[in-house]
Amino acid sequence: MRSRRSRGEEENAIDITPMIDIVFIMLIFFVVTASFIKEAGVDVNRPDAVTAERKERASILIAIDETDQVWVDKRPVDVRAVRANIERLRAENPEGGVVIQADVQSKNGTLVKVMDAAKLAGVENVSLAATPKR
Repeated sequence: MRSRRSRGEEENAIDITPMIDIVFIMLIFFVVTASFIKEAGVDVNRPDAVTAERKERASILIAIDETDQVWVDKRPVDVRAVRANIERLRAENPEGGVVIQADVQSKNGTLVKVMDAAKLAGVENVSLAATPKR
């Protein structure tokens, strides 16, 4: 009688391996399809603009902080090296544009140098980031 019970208990066990496989597949699906927010690497106080609009296809983000330090791909970069960095990032995604996030306190000279570097790197779509004014 005892051997019958132990066999019956073994038959009633639930195999959760397929469920774990499905959970891992769903996890991989969500990680792959998740959209990641790109940031330039530093917080800037962007100027307000009435005509500001959201840009979806920006692949290269450049930030200029209040001390005129330029940030590309979350790293501080010298102004003279901006063109080389843009060319490198553009090789990864040739169809993407450049968005420059300049702080309100930054100098126009630095902004113009970064814009020139983007144009010399072959980028036709250069935009300036601004906060929508309400």
